Amino acid sequence: MAEENKKSKKEQELSQADLERLELLQRAHEKKGKQLTISGDTGALEEIDELKQLVGKQLDSPEEKYNIYYKGIRKLLIDHLPKGENSKQMREIIYDEKNIFLNLGKRKSDNKGVRGSDGRMTYQPVMNEMLDIVIAWVGGSQNPFQLYKELYLLNERHSYPHEEYDESGRAVAKAMLKLAENF
Repeated sequence: MAEENKKSKKEQELSQADLERLELLQRAHEKKGKQLTISGDTGALEEIDELKQLVGKQLDSPEEKYNIYYKGIRKLLIDHLPKGENSKQMREIIYDEKNIFLNLGKRKSDNKGVRGSDGRMTYQPVMNEMLDIVIAWVGGSQNPFQLYKELYLLNERHSYPHEEYDESGRAVAKAMLKLAENF
């Protein structure tokens, strides 16, 4: 009984500030991944769910990815690359370099013509980087050889391999790089 009286005296001796600190410490240990903060407006305690905020920032937006890929990268390339049968092989080589980057280095030639990945589903920052390159190209030279060189060097910087072509495809790819040096 004497010990109980000592405890109750100690509890009575705690100030209001001490009680608030004790409450904060107890609440801080209740839930992991949540943080207590004091509202600047009302001065009340508020909970912030840090885990939800962190995960929410890391998730890609499907609608935004669609817009970047179809209304951005793809549309700009279709609109500004040379059209016609004579330019088909050149366009395909440029698209291959674009797709290698968007697929983080996966080539069609690695799996007998099947990439095993889809560039439309890549990470959003990767798509944004590709979009920036295409926009800069459209706003600049619009020279397809220059775009090919930019994509080629981009894949080199990331240590991604390049597509393997037959003899005529290799010759066209080499010629495109050579022509890009002249611009």
